[in-house]
Amino acid sequence: QVQLVESGGGLVQAGGSLRLSCAASGRTFSSYAMGWFRQAPGKEREFVAAISWSGGSTYYADSVKGRFTISRDNAKNTVYLQMNSLKPEDTAVYYCAADLRGGSYYYKDEYDYWGQGTQVTVSS
Repeated sequence: QVQLVESGGGLVQAGGSLRLSCAASGRTFSSYAMGWFRQAPGKEREFVAAISWSGGSTYYADSVKGRFTISRDNAKNTVYLQMNSLKPEDTAVYYCAADLRGGSYYYKDEYDYWGQGTQVTVSS
């Protein structure tokens, strides 16, 4: 079992920045990959970013590439999502997820555990 708790969401103006955190507990954090997804009202949950167990490989959706950075601190059992140059279309609930099976990072069905989500609202 893995428990995930996100934090760091909030309201920010367009062009601003936020850093999301996701604290994990349960199984050894450094043994699995982590991802961030988001879901806007009326839309499907979509991939944002993912990071391998070691942090050596990262993956991004085209819509956030160059603006968002995913990182992890295995000593603190935490994964981060630094979000810069935020746009109103980034408004969504952001979820972190744990991939214990080593599947494709881009598909939500490949993830085994999810956090409760944190709201990010970007005003224009």
